[in-house]
Amino acid sequence: MKKAIAVLSGGLDCTVSASVYAKDYEIHAITFNYGQKAFTQELEASQKICKKMGFTHHVINLDWLAKISTSSLNTDEDIPEVDLNDLDDEEKSSETASSVWVPARNTVFTAIAASYAESIGAEIIIVGWDKEEANTFPDNSKEYMEKFNELFEVGSPIDIEIKAPAIDLDKDEIVKLGAEIGAPMDLSYSCYKGSEYQCGVCEICMRRKRGFNKAGIKDLTIYEK
Repeated sequence: MKKAIAVLSGGLDCTVSASVYAKDYEIHAITFNYGQKAFTQELEASQKICKKMGFTHHVINLDWLAKISTSSLNTDEDIPEVDLNDLDDEEKSSETASSVWVPARNTVFTAIAASYAESIGAEIIIVGWDKEEANTFPDNSKEYMEKFNELFEVGSPIDIEIKAPAIDLDKDEIVKLGAEIGAPMDLSYSCYKGSEYQCGVCEICMRRKRGFNKAGIKDLTIYEK
């Protein structure tokens, strides 16, 4: 069977994205530890998802990234909390994005995923980048993906392509896709804070909540608020 690398944080988007290719590829999922508050919960979610889907799972520690990052994701700074109306407010969303931005995170993750792909002869790298988050996170955008794929064309001795099934989708469309293909969305963990249950008030939790609500699909997630 063809091989694929999946960058898997245990979140909703990457869970659905990896599940799209589950039937056609032998998937090797990688989860990164860069000192994020939610690592324990992300790891647990990723392990459950991989067990459910039959993926091979690897954990990569990036201590150096934790040391240089000033993001609220992996420092003592508080994770911003938002209201539902803030999600479509460009200025407020940009402020939140700035707070949780980890230096070149997706660039680092994708480059490492490419190393794994070359080492095992994987044809694709699966990521959970999506249209909704690309509005404030440029490393989730279609343009970013296309540029990375151009880099692989000239910089890798094998054919590797990034696949992002959610690149043109908003959260509700991702939820609908997940339901359609039977992705284990109930096992996913999206929260920035790293609580036992997802907080329900950080931006990613709010987008998750809204996505299920707009999709009209029951959200099995347990939220603290």
